[in-house]
Amino acid sequence: MSMRGKRMRPKVKSGLAAVGGAVLATAGLAAIAPSASAASGRTAAYSTTWDSGTGFGAQVVITNLGSAWTNWTLTYSYAGNQTLQSGWNGTWSQTGKNVTVSSLSWNGAVASGGTVTPAGNFTYSGTNAAPTSFAVNGVTCTGAVSSSPSTSPSSSPSSSASSSPSSSPSSSPSSSPSSSPSSSGGGGGHVANPYVGATQYLSPDYTAEVNAQAAADGGTLGTAEAKMAGYQTAVWMDHIGAITGDSVHHGLTYHLDQALAQKQGSTPIVFEVVIYDLPGRDCAALASNGEIPATAAGLSEYETQYIDPIAAILANPKYAGIRISAVIEPDSLPNAVTNQSKTACATATPYYEAGVEYALNKLHAISNVYNYVDIGHSGWMGWSSNLGPGAQEFAKVANGTTAKFASVDGFISNTANYTPTQEPFLPNSTMQVGGQPLDSANFYQWNPMFDEYSYDNAMYTQLVADGFSPNIGMLIDTSRNGWGGSSRPTSLNSSPTTPDTYVAANKIDQRVFRGNWCNQNGAGIGARPAAQPYGASSHIIAFVWIKPPGESDGDYPTASHTHGDPHCDPASTNSDGNGGTYATGAIPGYDVPAGQWFGAEFSQEVKNAYPAL
Repeated sequence: MSMRGKRMRPKVKSGLAAVGGAVLATAGLAAIAPSASAASGRTAAYSTTWDSGTGFGAQVVITNLGSAWTNWTLTYSYAGNQTLQSGWNGTWSQTGKNVTVSSLSWNGAVASGGTVTPAGNFTYSGTNAAPTSFAVNGVTCTGAVSSSPSTSPSSSPSSSASSSPSSSPSSSPSSSPSSSPSSSGGGGGHVANPYVGATQYLSPDYTAEVNAQAAADGGTLGTAEAKMAGYQTAVWMDHIGAITGDSVHHGLTYHLDQALAQKQGSTPIVFEVVIYDLPGRDCAALASNGEIPATAAGLSEYETQYIDPIAAILANPKYAGIRISAVIEPDSLPNAVTNQSKTACATATPYYEAGVEYALNKLHAISNVYNYVDIGHSGWMGWSSNLGPGAQEFAKVANGTTAKFASVDGFISNTANYTPTQEPFLPNSTMQVGGQPLDSANFYQWNPMFDEYSYDNAMYTQLVADGFSPNIGMLIDTSRNGWGGSSRPTSLNSSPTTPDTYVAANKIDQRVFRGNWCNQNGAGIGARPAAQPYGASSHIIAFVWIKPPGESDGDYPTASHTHGDPHCDPASTNSDGNGGTYATGAIPGYDVPAGQWFGAEFSQEVKNAYPAL
């Protein structure tokens, strides 16, 4: 089973305009000018994401129920002395009790039925009553839809607290009260979110690995490790032989039969399967190179000997009651965007695109299958030069399928990677420290997406703008991105005076280089698999464990073993593409092939779990 993290394509940008952060704005409300007549209607769901008694975080999930917007401005008022400190996913300002948030260049376009979620941090004393009335583009958010002149902002506030999309500073997500969309982009018979109201399939293969390790370690550690057997992990079809099973793991039919046995009456069950065997697979690395060549004959082999048998099994009527969540080809399309300078990737790209189209066509035709296409992660695709072209590539492939955009139910980020879901002490990537924005720090190299929460929301907006349904759902693999343990910061350290030192003191991601991806030393289990971790109205519909914790990312070349990846060698280095070199961060003392059980890594991940097990 070849499962590894993803590479980062660093790209330093120069000449960027500095944007002030963590500054209380004093501008008045933005001027509102009428626009042409259009269907108008919207809702706003306000919630607090944390509250310390003197400060809090707030987010407003705005849903457009009328005609599409090209930009938006949210206005509301507090009754008490709540005071803006910083904000993201919009340009924030406050005058007295009145708060204004205007859209940014990347999230101004909101399709009918689409949502956007600006969020911010505030201080207060006394009571912290929630606002009772909200307006977007001058229209009160009542949910009523009518044909009337709508409004759009004619100017933005003269100063702002922040203008960067980033994460909420909460270690545990909030629950928003709005309801989820009534249907998904996947078409007929689908529910909006297959994870809602469903139980999770527990793989006997993974359960056996976990229980054996827990018994071997024993004591308090073993007790914590044993809990891991109660969480869902995905089944990987990473070679043709995996379909029928091999000496290590059972085949697809076995697992689906087990899912039927675990199903409880009429309650649905979710089964996660990873489709991962494209011609020329993993063109930018060596740890998980595939078995099928990047040739026309290889594409035919992929279609007839891999996808067709998988689809035939999934289409068996006896499995119709199982909600099958299919993760489509990790790394493939992101490599088609960022690694065309590599001959192997340039050669493989047309086969990647044709193969993914074929897989989407075959799987979308099965009504209980939900297709989630891999979009890399924030440390790879977060630069604007990658994010926009990435969404265009995903749209190109979707448009090549029979059902067009409807063949895709959503997308997944961070598959088998270590990028934090949220950086709680770095909520504003453009906050100024020492006269420079935080994203100028060497660790981020001008990438404003510090975590998966910010990246997924930004990518969602771009995907919808490029034609995808606003009902697409975003999944985040949280299997190994917790970064707990003694090295995890527990509070904000505001004393450093340069971006590099400020980031180093406050980031929970303990890697020395964000591009490190193989068997990372110090990593920990992340948030548990869960449906609607940010509430029913969020685009992020579930946390999942696609990478089974404890299974290796890959081995490295040695004198007796030439195949492997130097990125997995604890004694080797990685390059950022800009002249910088960094230790790989791989756990020292081990050389475990991809997909095989790595007991020391599993024990470390359990010890460093956040939240703790």
